[in-house]
Amino acid sequence: PPETPEPPARVYVKVVGEDTAVSKTKMGGLLESYSDVGKGWRINKPSGWNQFDTLPGVYEMKWEDLVATNREVLMVTTTPVKSTTTSVDMLGDVTEVGKKLAGKQKKELVSAKAVDKEGILFYMFEFKTEDGHQLFQLCVNKGKLWSVDASAPEKRWGKVSELYTNSLLSFMPTLK
Repeated sequence: PPETPEPPARVYVKVVGEDTAVSKTKMGGLLESYSDVGKGWRINKPSGWNQFDTLPGVYEMKWEDLVATNREVLMVTTTPVKSTTTSVDMLGDVTEVGKKLAGKQKKELVSAKAVDKEGILFYMFEFKTEDGHQLFQLCVNKGKLWSVDASAPEKRWGKVSELYTNSLLSFMPTLK
């Protein structure tokens, strides 16, 4: 009988992200600095939103809009990775990772791009959900896969998309 050919070995291709500055804008007071000194990360979070501290295994920190509770949410999560996983591009090509995420969660991938902020590669995605939008960012640092997730209903997206974009661009899994 003919032998079944071996599947081709997965080839690791280093992704070079678009060089992007860490956002420092506070958008006229709509964003404010937040640092978790213990875990070593920082972000500009929406001002005046309710803050929920670590829920182990679910999130590191979560913020919700006071008015649109459970509808407008910004969340930072971490997952441990193997010590050999040192960059987000080890998960695969940015578009392929985006398509996988979209498929698993029944969302439409609107955009996927790789950006480099201060020497750390980030994958940034925009998804359209049944009733809203989501910005989602991934990076690997300090033995963890970091994700920042921002979502809002479709009718609010025009008002919060710039706020979310600047918040995600401000996130760094370091304090420097």
